[in-house]
Amino acid sequence: MENVNRPLLFLDVDGPLNPYAAQPERRPAGYTTIRVPRPAAPEDDTGFPSRRRPLRVWLDPEHGRVLLGLGFELCWATTWRDDANRWIAPVLGLPELPFVDFGEDLFRERPDGVHRKTGPLVDHADGRPFAWVDDEQGEPDRAYVSAHHRGAALLHHVSPRIGLREDDFRALTAFARALGTP
Repeated sequence: MENVNRPLLFLDVDGPLNPYAAQPERRPAGYTTIRVPRPAAPEDDTGFPSRRRPLRVWLDPEHGRVLLGLGFELCWATTWRDDANRWIAPVLGLPELPFVDFGEDLFRERPDGVHRKTGPLVDHADGRPFAWVDDEQGEPDRAYVSAHHRGAALLHHVSPRIGLREDDFRALTAFARALGTP
């Protein structure tokens, strides 16, 4: 249920929640591993669909409790789209969340350097304050949000080597409190 009195928190999966760039042989402390099946790849030289290994995803089940306590309305902002509700939310103990459907924009690079998620996120927020945790936004995205979004916004970069940490949660809490969110 939408609560327009709370700011939105747009959540990317790969990077913030799944530190995919961590050393492959060293799962971070507190994280659990899930294996997500991938669709079969196109046919190989033999005419048979090639087999693809499942995707390894590391998740910290404690993140769900922390995210729910931050004072935001949570929303997926990920290439996982609704699959985040199937694979990620249960491990984190999150309810089913809405997601931003980026449509074809997700596959189009922008010549101005703005991330392909940025415009759709601003449109989805529709003036509501929001924070966005991702490992791919940068200065062009901040400039775009500043020029096109009439509400408060926090674009918070998270290292894909370490994922969300205590400092990240403190920054999100400070942003929500500055808006008067309990």
